[in-house]
Parts: sequence; structure tokens; C-alpha cells
Amino acid sequence: MEVRLDGRVALITGGSMGMGKAMAHKFAASGAQVAIVARRPEPLADTAREIVSAGGRCQPYAGDVSKADEVSRLFSAITADMGRVDILVNNAGRSQAGSFEELTDEVWQADFDLKVFAAIRFARLAFAGMKSRHWGRIINVLNIGAKAPGPGTAPTTVMRAAGMALTKVLAGEGAPYNVLVNCLMTGLIVSDQWTRRHRSVAPQQSFEDFLAEQAKAQRLPMGRFGTAEEFANIACFLASDAASYISGTAINVDGARSPVV
Repeated sequence: MEVRLDGRVALITGGSMGMGKAMAHKFAASGAQVAIVARRPEPLADTAREIVSAGGRCQPYAGDVSKADEVSRLFSAITADMGRVDILVNNAGRSQAGSFEELTDEVWQADFDLKVFAAIRFARLAFAGMKSRHWGRIINVLNIGAKAPGPGTAPTTVMRAAGMALTKVLAGEGAPYNVLVNCLMTGLIVSDQWTRRHRSVAPQQSFEDFLAEQAKAQRLPMGRFGTAEEFANIACFLASDAASYISGTAINVDGARSPVV
């Protein structure tokens, strides 16, 4: 099955590195015009250049999605340049976890603004246009901890659980207008966070050996981490017409790691 996104405009937050970058490459290779958003201009521009060099269409937009005025500015700039947003991928966020009693109000608020409010604000801006065109896709990138949070995993798992609830609300409201909303629950995916951890704790090891050791320690059922490209494949499918009757779902992309479906 060939999955195509020809003629679609996609907005991907957290689009300069890791899974966001992989999705941007995949969407562009599938025919979409892609806007990528992240805070740091340099890696953002590098990713856009890579995609354009490969024959895709991509424009970078630097900004802080945890701030309301920045979300409005970014969305206005993207729609001014590209005309509309057909596909929204809320991917911005980083892992934040600690002991509940040690988490301050400031930590909770910052995580809420980055992971929940950013998705709410972008979806609110994109929703009306999607409904009027009777076509839209929203994908919220969460993690499997939202379904089965463990001790010491707040605030991230709490925010991701809120993102799952938001997904279901939007799916119900978008369904009559062919606006489909789903979330992807990540497991352990090779990312820049793991690259940094490797440099920090085991620079004497090869990255491959480090990941293999971590996979064993984490008891990953498939014996390995997932790749950003594997994650991008399912995201591209959900963004396409091939997924035209899938909405309101929370799909684990975790190699069977989650204890719940």
C-alpha cells in the first residue's frame, strides 16, 4: 500500500530533531508541504535544508510553543505562507519526571504549558479551517505512560494522560466534519535524548552497544529500541486518506512494551 499526502499542508511541532524530524522527512517524501516548528533556529534550519535537498517542500518556523502569543504568531505565519493547515502533529515536549513531593508549581506549570496547552492552542487555531474543508488530521504524540503511569513519572505522564483525553474530545467533535484525531503512544525510540545520555554516561561504548545494553536492562520485548523512522511510518499512515475511518484511538508504538492495550 502506497501512502501519499499530495496536496496536503502539515504542521509539525518539535520538528527539528528525533521523531519530529523523521515525520517531517516522511511527510515531505509522501508529497506534503511541511512546516516545522521548534525553539532553536539552527537545527530547525538544518532539517528544512535536508528535506529540500532531498526534493521535499519544507519551511522552518522558530518559536516557543509553550507561550500563547508565540503559538498565534507561528500559526499566522504558517498559514500566511502555506494557505492552510490540513495536518497538525503536536509533538513538542521533553521527558520531565521526578518524585511527586519534590515537584514545584513552576515545574508543573511549565510542563502543562509545553505539552497540553500548546496542543490545545494549535488545535483550536487549526480546527475551524479543517471543519470548513471537511478534511483534517490531528495527531497528538504522547507516551505509553499516559495509559499506565508509574511512580516517579510525573509530571510527564499526567500531561500525556490529559493529551489522551483531549484527543478523545476532539475526535468526537471533529468526526461529523471528517476531522480525524488520534494519538500515538511512544515507547523507547532512538532519539537525541538517548544520544545525549550515551555521551554522558557511557562515552567509551559504541552507541549501538549502549542501546543494546539499555534494551536488555529495560526488558524490551522485541529486544531493541524503535527507530524514529518506524514511528514516522504510522504517523504518515494516520495523516493520509488510507486511515479515513480511524479516529479517537491511542495507538501504542512501543514494540509490545506497554502492559495495557
